[in-house]
Amino acid sequence: MKLLRYGPKGKEKPGLLDASGAIRDLSGVCADIAGEVLSPNGLAKLAKLDPKTLPKVEGNPRLGPPVSGFTQLICIGLNYADHAAETGADIPKEPIVFLKANGAISGPNDDIVIPKNSSKTDWEVELCIVIGSKATCVGEEQALDHVAGYATGNDVSEREWQIERGGAWDKGKGADTFGPVGPWLVTKDEVPDPQALDLFCEVDGTMRQNGSTKTMIFGVKTIVSYVSHFITLHPGDIIFTGTPPGVGLGVKPSPVFLKPGQTLRLGVHGLGEQRTRTVAYSG
Repeated sequence: MKLLRYGPKGKEKPGLLDASGAIRDLSGVCADIAGEVLSPNGLAKLAKLDPKTLPKVEGNPRLGPPVSGFTQLICIGLNYADHAAETGADIPKEPIVFLKANGAISGPNDDIVIPKNSSKTDWEVELCIVIGSKATCVGEEQALDHVAGYATGNDVSEREWQIERGGAWDKGKGADTFGPVGPWLVTKDEVPDPQALDLFCEVDGTMRQNGSTKTMIFGVKTIVSYVSHFITLHPGDIIFTGTPPGVGLGVKPSPVFLKPGQTLRLGVHGLGEQRTRTVAYSG
């Protein structure tokens, strides 16, 4: 299934994408794509529905983040060896875990706001894991039991604030609109191998990133298990799993960063694409 949320920001309704690409309204079935709906039982109930019996949503509504009610946005840093190399960093021996402010999340096609006084805003296409059931200290062999599905994400980053301003990476990751997720949540039954997904990012029509999750240092099972030993995962929590090479910071001889008025198109194979534009901070 492809589950989504549509409508104005803060007033999104639950929906699903049918085989023809039309949005079907789930409001009569569930209040939101959150909590128990993301559990194995909850997803099984939705899977039994005939989409044709659900109201068809007309037009082209805004899409919000595909899940709500999450407690955490968690990120894995430097999870592709070639990306670590382009940034001049060592290959990590364990997953690098950091948090992205919950307020950073946005819809897949919402504008990305270049923050006030930012000079080094960068792009990062990523595979996102969406948690379906509570996970604490789980082994790798049980890790996927706690996954509801996957989504396309963009871990937008301000490199000066992340690297040059001291302290943790979080301050360069948490600005408003720095976490576009979606367009939809694809349930794990439709993603037989999350380590075999191509992903890409274009900026103003120029291909900047073109990679595959097969080159991850730490795969999905390892990430979910590892994080669960430090942070209890809850339904709806999103884990950004790292980005392949091609970020603006890694452009040689001089890095390239985002400016207002640019267009990004990015996606993960089978999980849908995002189309966003950058705008200036307006206060």
